[in-house]
Amino acid sequence: MAGLEALYAWARAAVSRPQDALICGVHWELVRHGYRCLGAGDQPGPDERKSELLPAGWEANKEVYTLRYKSTDDAHELLLKAIMVEDSMIFNVMDRSSQKVADVTLAVADYINPEHLDNFHKVYKNTEELRTRIASGIIAPLGVPAEKAKKEPEAKKKDPDLPRNYDPLRVPPRQPAGSRAPSWPSPLSPFAVGGEDLDPFGGRSGGMIMDPLRPGCPQPGIDPSSGIPDRLPPGAVPPGARFDPFGPLGAGRPGPDPDHLPPPGYDDMFM
Repeated sequence: MAGLEALYAWARAAVSRPQDALICGVHWELVRHGYRCLGAGDQPGPDERKSELLPAGWEANKEVYTLRYKSTDDAHELLLKAIMVEDSMIFNVMDRSSQKVADVTLAVADYINPEHLDNFHKVYKNTEELRTRIASGIIAPLGVPAEKAKKEPEAKKKDPDLPRNYDPLRVPPRQPAGSRAPSWPSPLSPFAVGGEDLDPFGGRSGGMIMDPLRPGCPQPGIDPSSGIPDRLPPGAVPPGARFDPFGPLGAGRPGPDPDHLPPPGYDDMFM
């Protein structure tokens, strides 16, 4: 509001009615969005130039306010007309370049304190709502000047801590943080052929033994030379010897033991 305060102080001598103060507020919002005032009236005058200030005689016509604006990039030229209808002010704005028209109606009492026209800090109220109404009712339908758009804050920058190819929609890896992926040999390596046969427990990428309870999941390697509880004592298998285990390893396997029940007719001598 610092710019509007300076403008209001400059135009204070001409502000005699609440609608004059409202015109100052609307004018400054257009300036904030990249427009500059050329002059008052429908037709251009001699030696006109863009200005952030209101032109001389901007409040001379008590029936209708007529102001002309041009964007800083010269792409838009606006003709603004404002009239009072009872307690509200109707703003009608036409872009002469594109023939687009926008309008907004503002209740003067919603934004101006008529008893404080001589005090800038008390004359305006609901300033954020006023800005929103002007932006949505005038600026947005007619388009923001290109230079103003460039000065607007850019899209949120990516977090510098994220990699350049970061994709928030990508499913994250399931590998726990801090764990090290196993060093599986490349299946395309010619020297890896037959390597799984040397590791029946699947310590590499496969193995000769399939766990029926966990198909496709390699089991951690087991050193049979250290013994297998309830099956082999330590030292029963020489270190480095090829060993094919008999029966499933580990205790507490779920499911019945097929040897618990004899087959049907096992006592039949002709079976």
